[in-house]
Amino acid sequence: MKALFKLFSLLSIIFLLTACANDQAASDSSAKKDGKTVIEYWHVNAETQGGKTVEELVKEFNAQSETTEVVAKFNPDMYKGLMQNLQAEAAAGKAPAVVQVGWAFLDYFSNNFQYTSPQTVIDQHFSEDKTFLQDHFLPNVLGLAVNSKKEQVGIPYSLSTPVLYINKDMLKEAGLDENGPQTWEEVKEFAKTIKEKTGEFGLYIQEPADNWATQALLESNGAKMITDGKATFASEEGKEAYQLWADMIVKDKSAAHLPWDQGVQSFIDKNVAMVYTTIAQRSNIQTNAKFDVTAIQSPVWEGKEPKLPAGGSMLAITGKDEDQQKAAWEFMKFLYSVESMAKWTEGTGYVPPRKDVAEAENGLKTFLAENEMMQAAVNQMDAVVPWTSFPGDAGLQAEQQLLDIRDQILGGSTSVEEGLKPTEEAINELLK
Repeated sequence: MKALFKLFSLLSIIFLLTACANDQAASDSSAKKDGKTVIEYWHVNAETQGGKTVEELVKEFNAQSETTEVVAKFNPDMYKGLMQNLQAEAAAGKAPAVVQVGWAFLDYFSNNFQYTSPQTVIDQHFSEDKTFLQDHFLPNVLGLAVNSKKEQVGIPYSLSTPVLYINKDMLKEAGLDENGPQTWEEVKEFAKTIKEKTGEFGLYIQEPADNWATQALLESNGAKMITDGKATFASEEGKEAYQLWADMIVKDKSAAHLPWDQGVQSFIDKNVAMVYTTIAQRSNIQTNAKFDVTAIQSPVWEGKEPKLPAGGSMLAITGKDEDQQKAAWEFMKFLYSVESMAKWTEGTGYVPPRKDVAEAENGLKTFLAENEMMQAAVNQMDAVVPWTSFPGDAGLQAEQQLLDIRDQILGGSTSVEEGLKPTEEAINELLK
């Protein structure tokens, strides 16, 4: 019996070693395909926000590259979801080669994950591209991808600002100025009138898994999401801005409280007259809205200047070995070409970060002249401020606490006064 047990144990060990060897061989072979280095590109672009363009660009790159094969992987739940998936991948000792990182997670990403600065990869392997970043990006734009330690973590890829899309037909039906409201105070009155006259919601403010639109609303009223490393959004200005949003949903019933994709679709379906969301929804809205639609600049608070967080993302290199990093830069350089940047903007509505795309004949010159909606975003770029990135390892948790209180306030289960200050205090405890 003992001999049988020993034989069984020996066979089990041999089986396990063979399986591990096979797994390793599969892993090694999966890094190459027809002599090409295979890399993963993780992105957050759903079909309605650039997903089709991602597929088009990856397909075009793979067809022309002799050294690299890119596999695109969509991560739902936006940038927070990608960070959570990246955590799981890192825990398993794996990583994609290129990742799309939202501005709100710049510090969190650089503090918690292994990455290589694009300039480092360029200096080591691509001497012909030594000045690529300096030649094609303005210093303030490149600076968006510099973390609190002054390190160039990645390269800006998507730039956006929030705009107000309006259904001009519904505004006229409600007896309102079809050019839309200019201030947040007017937005509230417009929404209330639309609800009374048409029975439909007057407004939807985007509610994805981040606080981008929240920051625009609060900071444009004079609040600051964070000051000297401490959360400060629960100021009087912050509470006043949040109260306007909550009143429209809870009190007036004139604004919709929906997940982001449903909110934008409700606008397209003519169940909402105005939607405050990213210019990156321009293509989706322009293609599918069957009414007189336009986009206007972000509303301001009376007597105040707008402060609009830079939406979008950067691309960062997370490939661990030399082949992965070289392949990552080859793919990224393709994505940052004038032609690829133009396709990306046309397919999404993001403002191109590369400085020479808008004027180039093979870029966006004709497109921008023909697409009025894009002008709203382009014209307010001087109001852009960095998207708040909570520092330290607790950044992801701090972001989630802000999302939780947003849902409670807009859901009517707690008030602005009762919810905002305790959340600020709890986040500051996390950040200590």
